[in-house]
Amino acid sequence: MERVTLRIPKQQIEEVEQMVETGEYPNRSEAIRSAVREMLAEQESSERSSEKRKRTWARV
Repeated sequence: MERVTLRIPKQQIEEVEQMVETGEYPNRSEAIRSAVREMLAEQESSERSSEKRKRTWARV
């Protein structure tokens, strides 16, 4: 796994910390990794939907 350094607004970090404190995530890193996974899955789903739309117009 690679280490990435990023800047996140304090309010957002506080919200992530709340999720950690309530047990939703074990730590900040896992919360952020989860968000990235969700973003990538959404992107992939969007691309698949886009491909389906592109293909449907050719059907006669």
